[in-house]
Amino acid sequence: MKRFSLTAVSLAMMAALASVAVAPVAHAADNEVVIGDIDDLSGPYSDVIGKGGIEALNMAIADFGGKVLGKKITVLTADHQSKPDIGSAKFREWADQNGLNMLLGGSNTGVSIAMSKVAAQKKVPFIAIGAAGASLTNADCTPYTVHYAYDTNALANGTATVMTQNGGKTWYFLTADYAFGTQLQDAATKVVLANGGKSLGAVRVPLAASDFSSFLLQAQGSKAQVLGLANAGADTINSIKAAQEFGLNNTMQLASLLAFISDIHSLGLKAAQGLYLTTSWYWDADEKTRAFGKRFFEKMKKEPTDVQAAYYSATLTYLNAVKAAGTTDPDKVMAELKKAKINDMYTQGGYIREDGLMVHPMYVMQVKAPADSKYPWDYFKLVKKMSGEEAYGPLSASTCPLLKK
Repeated sequence: MKRFSLTAVSLAMMAALASVAVAPVAHAADNEVVIGDIDDLSGPYSDVIGKGGIEALNMAIADFGGKVLGKKITVLTADHQSKPDIGSAKFREWADQNGLNMLLGGSNTGVSIAMSKVAAQKKVPFIAIGAAGASLTNADCTPYTVHYAYDTNALANGTATVMTQNGGKTWYFLTADYAFGTQLQDAATKVVLANGGKSLGAVRVPLAASDFSSFLLQAQGSKAQVLGLANAGADTINSIKAAQEFGLNNTMQLASLLAFISDIHSLGLKAAQGLYLTTSWYWDADEKTRAFGKRFFEKMKKEPTDVQAAYYSATLTYLNAVKAAGTTDPDKVMAELKKAKINDMYTQGGYIREDGLMVHPMYVMQVKAPADSKYPWDYFKLVKKMSGEEAYGPLSASTCPLLKK
């Protein structure tokens, strides 16, 4: 009798365990579409997109009506802490357990490369915004990756071209020591050489460095005319401040190869005046951009960066593709994305190429002197508008292995 009871209990326990083992993975409910955002929310790039990007994402969802295909839209957010393993692990978790339909990822090329690989494995559309590395639509391209806002080629074709043509022929680079910095320095060097200039060297600087003095001394010793800042976010701000403390700006022109309006606001016009930069969008460009800027400012008490505006645009572009496809099936949605013409407050005539690159106009700006700024956040004057093709180059130059050559 006792043996029978123990056996029965054991069988019951085994059955219970088996039911757990074969239980289906938790996915999103049939009545929701899940959008994720994995970005730097606490580190050197947190002001670039960060909480403002989440706000822009939610603004887009609200403007779309809060639902798509009759399903509510759920938003997940996480901080990748500029660590590829954290970003890719969270992406896998959401894809496996939360029914993730699309991921927005920002502000670190190394993390975005890692997440692109997950996008290919899980077949989840990934829109990279803020990460600049052009390899995302070249060697690291996938069928499910879209690169929005800008890349290292467009940034270099803007700032480096203008500065070299204006007499800055010799360059020395202060380069963020990871994939983004390397790609930006390489792209800028090619532009400098093509315009008759010369690179005199570079120094690699760890992400979120606390002291730039030794690096700037090396730059000063190069005797170059231009100090190319192949960094971003807090690193750009701190390197410019340190360069001015050293008086380096009196002997070298500073070229910020990737800077944001948030950087200029932090520096102040007195410190940043005259700086050249390339951007994909400016809040004070026209009525539509100013209207978006006003709404964003009411929420965040500051004007949006170009990549925060891109978060808004990319979210709407994705939701419109889902609507057009009539499904969240990733392959059908990607096909719609690559057929879309993007005309909104962020850009006009934008389109997503076969390699996943969103091609659209880019703008070379110069930071105004304090006397020329007429109202708060009136920071930029337009130097040059580049067509998408001029900024990014032709599709034939892409090395994306997906392309049929």
